[in-house]
Amino acid sequence: MAEESDLEKTEPASSRRLEQAREEGQVPRSREIGAFLVLVVSATAFWVVGSWMVQRTVSMVRRGLTFEEPLMRDPQYMVVRLGDLSLDALLSFAPLLLALVLAALASPFFLGNWNFSLKALSPDLERLDPFKGLARLFSWNGLVELVKAVAKALLVGGVAIWVLWSERDDIFSLFGLPIDIGLSRAGHLINYSFLVIVLAMLLIVAIDVPFQLWHYYDKLKMSKEEVKQEGKEMEGNPEIKGRIRQLQREAARKRMMSTVPTADVIVTNPTHYAVALAYKSGMGAPKILAKGMGEIALKIREIGAQNGVPLLEAPPLARALYRHAELDQEIPSTLYAAVAEVLAYVYQLASWRESGGNYPMPPRQIAVPPELALEGVNG
Repeated sequence: MAEESDLEKTEPASSRRLEQAREEGQVPRSREIGAFLVLVVSATAFWVVGSWMVQRTVSMVRRGLTFEEPLMRDPQYMVVRLGDLSLDALLSFAPLLLALVLAALASPFFLGNWNFSLKALSPDLERLDPFKGLARLFSWNGLVELVKAVAKALLVGGVAIWVLWSERDDIFSLFGLPIDIGLSRAGHLINYSFLVIVLAMLLIVAIDVPFQLWHYYDKLKMSKEEVKQEGKEMEGNPEIKGRIRQLQREAARKRMMSTVPTADVIVTNPTHYAVALAYKSGMGAPKILAKGMGEIALKIREIGAQNGVPLLEAPPLARALYRHAELDQEIPSTLYAAVAEVLAYVYQLASWRESGGNYPMPPRQIAVPPELALEGVNG
């Protein structure tokens, strides 16, 4: 049962899943909103510039039906006239065509944004499979589209009948009007009827857009197993990440160990902790070159011994430096006095090695501020 629940698509689509869907050309679409925008823009354009378009069309038809003597004698002149009439026709309908293009381009913004995907343009033979086509036709989505088509036909047809019935007196009165006035009145009636019928489609759009959005996000839902797998892919496999961290620690440890031979002194606990210090000219304060505990501390001591780096057993100071000082950083100012005692001993030891004399005694009780003291084993 647990495995079945993990395979059920109950989780909302992640941002990565949505981005992949967009790259494949899968975006929410509503044909109803596109059709509605095109029709309502057409109706508005006819309402605003319809009379101007009719006047230009009438003038163009009159020019086209006017026979002139040069036209009948010179075929080349007829070609020129045809080109002029074609240009006039294009200019006459240019506002309508421009409005339709803008409406078609604006429709995707109501469901997100434009999306261009080369993957969507690639050929897919599965779309030509007749069996899959029949399956889509008789699927739940196909049933919904059928219901939408029937509802749209009933709604638009009902509104059209209502408009015709409500305007029946004006329609019948057209027969008694002069031709010019009758044509003008008929044009206004057609525009009004068309606009009302198109606005009725707004109800279909208001239902279809939320449904398409729900259907799109429901189709992209993920199972719990897919969410886990995506998380692994995004964050990386834990085993691989652990191995990378291990390699990084080993590389950092090697870099740290390579600095131990240049240290001035190694402060120990004496075996549990080891901190390598250096104080060269130009430094503001002594600097931590290496530190570690357990096996790393033993390794630091070993490398130091091999390279003649002095070792000083000072358990409280070693623990404080390990806990409160960072690699490649200067020691805390509160430890200046304690480290100064250590460095003084190191300089005395170096002087003894060069000049001889009495062997310097290492400091035994190095004071460490109580707030920096670290409880630990004095091993």
